[in-house]
Amino acid sequence: MRTVAYNNSFIPPEWVEAHGFRPGWMHLRSTDDNLPVSGVCPYARASFDAALSDGSNPIIVLATTCNQMRHAAELIARDSDSDVFLLNVPSTWQSSAAGQLYLEELRRLGRFLVRVGGQSPSPEELTKVMLKHELARCALKDARHRLSARQFIEAATSLHGKATAVLDSGTGPPAPDHIPLALVGGHLLESDYAILDLIERAGGRLVLDTSEGGERSMPAVFDRQRLREDPLAELANAYFRGHVDIFRRPNSELHQWLARELVARKVRGVLFRRYVWCDLWHAELYRFKQRSPVPVLDIDLSDHDIDLSGRTAGRIEAFLEMLQRTTKC
Repeated sequence: MRTVAYNNSFIPPEWVEAHGFRPGWMHLRSTDDNLPVSGVCPYARASFDAALSDGSNPIIVLATTCNQMRHAAELIARDSDSDVFLLNVPSTWQSSAAGQLYLEELRRLGRFLVRVGGQSPSPEELTKVMLKHELARCALKDARHRLSARQFIEAATSLHGKATAVLDSGTGPPAPDHIPLALVGGHLLESDYAILDLIERAGGRLVLDTSEGGERSMPAVFDRQRLREDPLAELANAYFRGHVDIFRRPNSELHQWLARELVARKVRGVLFRRYVWCDLWHAELYRFKQRSPVPVLDIDLSDHDIDLSGRTAGRIEAFLEMLQRTTKC
């Protein structure tokens, strides 16, 4: 079975699997500067590297949620033998026309998958796959309190591939008296997972993870009536309307969702993790600080900040110490 590799949560793994392929979320690593790539951010460069270094020659599906990934799709198509598809995701979302455009893009993706060897699924087959994935997502949400931050994000990203996850292995979550925190930001490279471990060692407990592939980017629960009537239309609705994203215009729903979740989960501090090359998240930092009901630590990382023993680690530890002193007072 051939793999369809992707790294954007607007690309439904249910649609990929229903066509007879194995959906696979790209696990991206930091790359050196010697790749034949210029003018793209480290995340797009890592996507380029993953596409070219994968010996299985996967099908690559990327989305137009940022210009960097548009360019990465062009470079991968130019320099690899992989079949490449670029899904156009509307940045506007409040009109029915935007939702219809996204649905038509999923149909276009389906025709592409058939062209590269897949089979067009029946409504019954698609429904079966959709329910399987939804059941796995619900199980992960129920197990959230039993998992460490790293275990949760690894399980969440794995659900973008297989509709199963190992939920009971590993070290488990930190002690309940640790300070509840939220991690706000976009894509994570595998090297970024060290931040999750550092937070817990320093006395924090991550109760909200809004990185790409995590809770923020999960689709809405499928409506059973609409699922029976038109499963593809309901799939499009759940993904396009169901999760919030920084690239949308307006992106007020992202700030509203964050405000609700910070209160509901009793978050006492926010780690706003952004890469210095990501204009989308950098542009929202001031607005988020103005609206946040709790202290916010801006963690700005470059593509070479892999070792967290220095400035970044010290700032996170100092932030948690400040929150601990506030608790005692």
